Amino acid sequence: MEYKETGVEWVGKVPEHWEIKRLFNICDFVRGNSGFEKNDLLTEGKYVALQYGKTYKVQEINEKFNFYVNDSFYKNSQTVNYGDVIFVSTSETIDDLGHSVFYNRSDVGLIGGEQILLKSSKNILDGKYLFYASKVFGKELKKFASGVKVFRFDVYDLKTIYISLPNKGEQIAIANYLDKACERIDNIIISKQQQLLRIDSYYKSKLHEIITKGLNKNVNFIDSKIDWQGKVPKHWKRDKLYRLANKMGSGGTPKSTNQEYYNGPIPWIQSGDLNDGIIIKTKKTITQRGLNESSAKIFSRGTVLIAMYGATIGKLGIMSTEAATNQACCAIQIGSKMDSLFLYYLLFDMRQYLISRGYGGGQSNISQEVLKQQYLYYPEIEEQKKIVEKIQFLERKTSDIKTQVNKQIKTLQDYRKSLIHEYVTGKKLIEKHTNKA
Repeated sequence: MEYKETGVEWVGKVPEHWEIKRLFNICDFVRGNSGFEKNDLLTEGKYVALQYGKTYKVQEINEKFNFYVNDSFYKNSQTVNYGDVIFVSTSETIDDLGHSVFYNRSDVGLIGGEQILLKSSKNILDGKYLFYASKVFGKELKKFASGVKVFRFDVYDLKTIYISLPNKGEQIAIANYLDKACERIDNIIISKQQQLLRIDSYYKSKLHEIITKGLNKNVNFIDSKIDWQGKVPKHWKRDKLYRLANKMGSGGTPKSTNQEYYNGPIPWIQSGDLNDGIIIKTKKTITQRGLNESSAKIFSRGTVLIAMYGATIGKLGIMSTEAATNQACCAIQIGSKMDSLFLYYLLFDMRQYLISRGYGGGQSNISQEVLKQQYLYYPEIEEQKKIVEKIQFLERKTSDIKTQVNKQIKTLQDYRKSLIHEYVTGKKLIEKHTNKA
């Protein structure tokens, strides 16, 4: 097979019989401006609603995509039909800019804002081939990106993109081959992702067993009468959490408009800093004056923190150094009866129980008072440390296995991308179409 230079960076050389066309010449472009928002979406309706917040999460709009609107949002200029390709034109990260979606339905959709619709010239360009090509040339749109916190490109930018173009029959053959190949790869990726869920589930079940039953199975057990803890060793002690702490409470936030309160020497922990692990660094620091003139409080190294509300509710952390906290974190500065890590794993195990006992409207809050009054069983400090060692060993093994599975997923994803690139640029050819012009 003879190849020729295209002068298009993302394409490189293509088979001699292929063409290079600018999208402007082979597609019609529609800028989405339908006025529906997330709250306007229905589970049933006349038109499929292609709202920005939903389309950026999927690769294909098929029968599983169940978001609709009725006639009040209909615009003839905004209709989407089978074979059309939708580009999401904004993104919070530069790497996600240029995400494209294939419309694989027979009913009519309506495109929403922050998106650009491509309708291919049917006698020249197959819609599914365009979709696969978009997975490669979509990366080119990053060079047009504008914005700081939200990145975007314009319809005029998309029109300048060139695409490698075999004849229509070869396009269809390539798209059909990639459909099957990508489906096989995607199924393997899904099985790997399910494996990760099983690994997490196994880890949590083993942690629950160890943190509530201890390491010796030959001891007598009693019913703790505590929902999340179940049966516990008879020799373990029972107490309320606040009695096991030297200090327990939340902090506060210095007035944000006073710059003299911030960028000082004191680490200031917010709930967003909690990472289900050791807190090494905080996003913000405060000054001594900021501490003195607010309700922020200092807690010592080893203090266990739990986020009480918001998007991070239930997240945990252990302070690696003395620091102040804000009002969204409940800090538990433990006493001599309990190891910090043992308490951390206890709270990790009881997280969903605490959230379920929360209060509030749409998003529940963990009550600090409920937390303080929570009864729990615990062994002597030396047994706690042995239990922690066992859990940390389990944690390391689990992390190692998950790392390997995630590497396998990344390899499969990279292979999928390279396969698409090779076929839509003609580096690999569908044999029966190789010699057809």
